[in-house]
Amino acid sequence: MSITTMSLAKALNAGLRRSMEDDEKVVVMGEDVGTLGGVFRITDGLKKDFGDDRVIDTPLAESGIVGTAVGLAMRGYRPVVEIQFDGFVYPAYDQIVCQVAKLHFRSQGRIRIPMVIRIPFGGGIGAVEHHSESPEAQFVHTPGLKVVACSNPADAYAMIQQAIRSDDPVVFLEPKRLYHSTKADVDTDADPAPLWQSRVVRPGSDATLVAYGPTVSTCLDAATVAAEEGRSLEVIDLRTLSPLDLVPVIESVRRTGRLVVVHEAHLTLGLGAEIAARVTEECFHALEAPVLRVGGYDTPYPPARIEEAWLPDLDRVLDAVDRTFGF
Repeated sequence: MSITTMSLAKALNAGLRRSMEDDEKVVVMGEDVGTLGGVFRITDGLKKDFGDDRVIDTPLAESGIVGTAVGLAMRGYRPVVEIQFDGFVYPAYDQIVCQVAKLHFRSQGRIRIPMVIRIPFGGGIGAVEHHSESPEAQFVHTPGLKVVACSNPADAYAMIQQAIRSDDPVVFLEPKRLYHSTKADVDTDADPAPLWQSRVVRPGSDATLVAYGPTVSTCLDAATVAAEEGRSLEVIDLRTLSPLDLVPVIESVRRTGRLVVVHEAHLTLGLGAEIAARVTEECFHALEAPVLRVGGYDTPYPPARIEEAWLPDLDRVLDAVDRTFGF
């Protein structure tokens, strides 16, 4: 056992370093990832230790970054590309959904694309537009892509390594407002949980909260406050968004009879809509109330001064919990 206290950013850096040490075919690419160490310093020190052949500062061209990585993956490398901010991914969207997601299927399995596309996502950092978006539903809707979202340092350390080892392309979502906000103990020798599984992070009996990425901590805070009021809330971290592991969610809802899904993405046609539909199909007779969703409003991401009013917060989550008990 080797316990180290680290932030989510440091955990990602340690996971990337471990992967590069284990496999010389792992290369890191992106804007400012080398000399600067990334805008959030996730790749800090990697260029110094692994050289500029494996940690590559690219031009400001997301389509070119991902397109080059596709070629490297086809030639046996395992590229890890960084999209500097979530809203910058759209110039590469064509490459991701038309090439990255489809080459394995199109080639009848002869071509594999073992690459990871790291995307810092979500708001809460006081940034301007195109720096605080949550585009996960667009990738989850694309067959051929795996999509995961870490929410804590221990998962970040393990999941980035698991994603790099995967022979399938993985969109790896990182909650940017949690990069440096909290620290936790990480056992770097522990056997990690399977990458494609959801997990109960707080047991409860009265209602179920489901979240991923940055809203997991919001739901945990909500459960703490609810406990002071005599309500026991179970919190589930999805961890994987595609494939979507709803087994723990369904088991939980069959016990609690109530479900609230929380995410920062826009509410309409967000991931919460799919979860609500699937849970309703599976748990119709167990539900004591409709499945409720808490998400970002259906507007473009607002200016930084009012982003706190836009983001799902403790009060909005607890209000949804209260509404479930009103039925």
